[in-house]
Order: sequence, then structure tokens, then C-alpha cells
Amino acid sequence: MTDLAQPFSMALPSFLQHLNMLERCDLVRSQKQGRVRTYRLSPKPFHTVEHWLDRQRTLWERRLDQLDAHLKTMKEDDA
Repeated sequence: MTDLAQPFSMALPSFLQHLNMLERCDLVRSQKQGRVRTYRLSPKPFHTVEHWLDRQRTLWERRLDQLDAHLKTMKEDDA
């Protein structure tokens, strides 16, 4: 945990709270061996988010294309 926290400017207890939240959300998993706790990413929840983002991206690209087409027709009508 100390190695993970090093680049961040926050106290270790605060950083631990963040890690605990990520672990409760199943985004990371930890394993303790002696005094060392090792964290690993859990890829499955990230795949779920990736699929959701892909669907959102497709939806918004389609909507923006429709808006662009509509604005072009409005501009042509004004000309």
C-alpha cells in the first residue's frame, strides 16, 4: 500500500480508505502476507464499464451526427 500511495499527496489513512472503497466495489482485490498487503485490479468490472461506455459513445456519436445534419439543413435553408 505504501508504494501505491507514494505518488499521491494524501495521508496513508486517507489512501487506505480509497483502496477499501475500491475493494468493496470489486474493482481491486487485496491479499495480505505477513505485514505486506498486495493489491490487484479486478478486470471484470472494468469490462462491464467498458461495454457501457462503448454503448454510450455509439449513442452520442449518432445523436451528434443527427444534430450536425440538422444544423446543415438549417444553414442551407437560410442561404
